[in-house]
Amino acid sequence: MDATLSLLDLAGAVALLLWAMHMIQSGIQRAFGADLRRVLAHAFGNRIKAFAAGIGVTAVLQSSTATGLMVAGFAAAGLVDLVPALAVMLGANVGTTLIVQLLSFDIALAAPVFLIIGVMMFRRSGESRTRDIGRVAIGLGLLLMALSQLVQIITPYEDVPSLRMLLGAVATQPFVALLLGALATWAAHSSVAIVLIVMSFVANGAVSLDTGIALVLGANIGSAINPLLEAPRGVDRTGAQVALGNLLNRLIGAAIALPLIERIGPALVRLDPSLARDVANFHMFFNVVMALVFLPLLPLFAKALRRLLPQRVEAQDPSRPLYLDPAAAEAPAVALGNATREALRMVDVFDEMLQGFGRALDEKTDKQRIVETRRIDDILDRLNTAIRSYIVGLDPESLTEDDDKRAAAILAFTSNLEQAGDTIDRGALATLTRQLKRGLVLADEGRADARLMLEHLSANLRLAATVFMTQDLRAARALADEKAFFREIESKATAAYFRRLRQSRPDAIEANALHLDLLRALKGVNDCLVAGAAYPVLEERGELRSSRLRSQQDSDLDS
Repeated sequence: MDATLSLLDLAGAVALLLWAMHMIQSGIQRAFGADLRRVLAHAFGNRIKAFAAGIGVTAVLQSSTATGLMVAGFAAAGLVDLVPALAVMLGANVGTTLIVQLLSFDIALAAPVFLIIGVMMFRRSGESRTRDIGRVAIGLGLLLMALSQLVQIITPYEDVPSLRMLLGAVATQPFVALLLGALATWAAHSSVAIVLIVMSFVANGAVSLDTGIALVLGANIGSAINPLLEAPRGVDRTGAQVALGNLLNRLIGAAIALPLIERIGPALVRLDPSLARDVANFHMFFNVVMALVFLPLLPLFAKALRRLLPQRVEAQDPSRPLYLDPAAAEAPAVALGNATREALRMVDVFDEMLQGFGRALDEKTDKQRIVETRRIDDILDRLNTAIRSYIVGLDPESLTEDDDKRAAAILAFTSNLEQAGDTIDRGALATLTRQLKRGLVLADEGRADARLMLEHLSANLRLAATVFMTQDLRAARALADEKAFFREIESKATAAYFRRLRQSRPDAIEANALHLDLLRALKGVNDCLVAGAAYPVLEERGELRSSRLRSQQDSDLDS
């Protein structure tokens, strides 16, 4: 019974430690994610700057995975070469050791202070950044509490026979310890958490220092496995090359260090008699040495990686998302950037649909051309579904208020683009299909109106993309003003249609009805563009009325 309770207590302490790390990372990303991304973007000029930026950004984020996702996003956009991307990851590996160094000192008494300050900032402040910093302080307090609890639990937990057998096997086989550390880090998705746990075990005598060093080597390898497994599988393999390079760096270092453990341990003890600090020091020394060794060799290393993972040339499925990297879900700024790029792909696909409709307006068009254009709507539907699922899958706790607004803007834009595609498919193209089936000929006036609307739609699509990206108020007003142009053309066409009805010309009635249906469909397409891009901006700035009707007060004044 006591052993079971000890196991349960240990599992709870580890879970608290992992949750505290999550709170720290999500709070920092919400508060400073955009600023850190800008810092990283300006550091790709050379290897030294990229290395330093990797240290700084990761030291703040406390997640080399999050830094790697940012780098992968830049690489996918073609903004960074493989060499500086690898330099950033070398810096990120060093950056993760800094929090371990800090927590290797006995600062457990500061846990209540962090918790009190964090709760006060989180509960009393109306500013989102202050609340996020409060979240970080709460996470630090919980982290210190979890570490303190681990130290108290390890002694009775060490007496469990099954654990004693496992620790005995690990202590006699450094390679087994390395594998155990790699597996635990892969499962926890946090090398920092595993190294902190190893420090607690070593400090309390549950495992020897040599075994702790082997476990730390495994933790360094395990932290490089997930980025490789989650790397995008598309044509652009730069992100996968960076992840593979990081893993090879760790494997080479571990292969060199593992046979030397018996010499490394005593050397660390001579530097500092504290065993917990020895584990932290080895973790830092290992990553610093690997960075110093590999930094000058990165051009040759990058060349070898390009040979191992060459860029693939394959037939592209237009309905398959290119930028929705699942691994980026841990970094909301990167994930929303990916979703934005995929939304711009939808703009290109819809522009192709408009061009296909323009070709279908030709008098010599056939059913096959219309069918090919209608298939493009299926691409829009699948891309919109993928973007929606991607954004909905993001962790709400890691999203800032600005992130929430951006996510809503992306969903509004893509949903209305999909609706615009449906309107072309079921409205405009369906009308042309009826025209072909009934052998009707669209009058020159009707064809001219449709082409004029189509020209404005092409221009408005580009303007909608601009508004979506820049959130510019003037551009949003210009796009919304286009609705008046489409209403005017529809009104004139409707008036002409009723004049022909009064003139009793049955031969032209059906053809003119098709003309009117066509214009209404195109007007509906423009309404979708305005609703998806202009209205969210105008509504946020207070520039949008709730109704086009005049108020009763204005009517009374006129009367």
